[in-house]
Amino acid sequence: MYYLYGSKTGGPQRLVATFDAEAQLLAYVRWATLAEQAGTFKFEQGSALASFQNWKYAESPVTDEDSTAVLHNPSPSML
Repeated sequence: MYYLYGSKTGGPQRLVATFDAEAQLLAYVRWATLAEQAGTFKFEQGSALASFQNWKYAESPVTDEDSTAVLHNPSPSML
């Protein structure tokens, strides 16, 4: 499983979604990203990353957040 995290500048990262495949996660981030300037991103409203300014992902959890409480395999059609 792959874990997608969002963060705001200077803030902690938060788990926003999980994915079964890395390619699926990266495709979702490409879709959700509207713009990037100097390492700060603007994301599609309604996406799991909408209120964040940056993202990263990992193959194992990096926070103690409950992965069942976030979207699993979200897609643009879920909006």
